[in-house]
Amino acid sequence: MNVVRMILTILFIIDCIALTIVVLMQEGKSAGLGSISGAAESYWGKNKGRSMEGALVKVTTVMVVLFMLLAVLYSTNFAKWF
Repeated sequence: MNVVRMILTILFIIDCIALTIVVLMQEGKSAGLGSISGAAESYWGKNKGRSMEGALVKVTTVMVVLFMLLAVLYSTNFAKWF
């Protein structure tokens, strides 16, 4: 029982730290001020999903889902079911 709870706690802490690092690595939305003049349709604007920024967005999405899943499991005392 305590082993499952400890594993959930360790996974939650690792996910929190990694999520913080990934979010801090991303560019802000105001960094692309060139979009006002129509420069958003450049090569980088069209291929953003294949760039490092696009990969960071995908990784962030997966980590947020994992964060929410672990938070729900941790708060419902999932460990006591075992």
